[in-house]
Amino acid sequence: MQNTTEIRFLDGTLAPWKPGKVVCVGRNYAEHARELNNPVPTSPILFMKPATSIVDVESGIELPVGRGAVHYELELAILVGHTLSHASEAACQEAIAGIGLALDLTLREEQAKLKEKGHPWELSKCFDGACPLSRFAPVSSAVDYRNLQFRMMMNGELRQDGHTADMLFPVVPLMSHISRYFRLEPGDIVLTGTPKGVGELPCGASVELELVDYFSVKAGKIENQTLS
Repeated sequence: MQNTTEIRFLDGTLAPWKPGKVVCVGRNYAEHARELNNPVPTSPILFMKPATSIVDVESGIELPVGRGAVHYELELAILVGHTLSHASEAACQEAIAGIGLALDLTLREEQAKLKEKGHPWELSKCFDGACPLSRFAPVSSAVDYRNLQFRMMMNGELRQDGHTADMLFPVVPLMSHISRYFRLEPGDIVLTGTPKGVGELPCGASVELELVDYFSVKAGKIENQTLS
């Protein structure tokens, strides 16, 4: 499996930055928190995936072998184009260089064991290939980040249907909050949380991701990881 070293826009052009860190937001949709029997948070839950977890979703997805079920979590992805530190909401909105989709792949059984022990989630969230990522749609000042819809189809069936109006912590205020704790730099990516409907991603599944009114993309072949 090849980790991606490039960020591309829909027209195939390269972004001028290498992929950086991926800042993720946990339980940003109340119904998703409830479906996993988790409390609904009152402030953003933040964790990170390394750049080494990013792969091009169209190139295929390799699932770790012998580590239990891999679950998909579809998320709106925000590409950062300017450095943000203790940034205002206006500065954060100006810094958004593109919007895309990502799968926050999770080793669910491993995550449950880690949570039970009070340990961090990295082993279940940060493995190579844990962040299949689409190309990005460029944005304008007219984008309403509280009114974006995104979907995941698997084997022709709708599995997730998310709308940013349902976020507990909306996109732009969320970025401002993150920038108080972590400096966001060009090429960093923010995953903004997953709606209800998460489940196991099996080998051989046919997966299509859609950011309504922007693009639809089919994931490449989903297969077990082969170790070299």
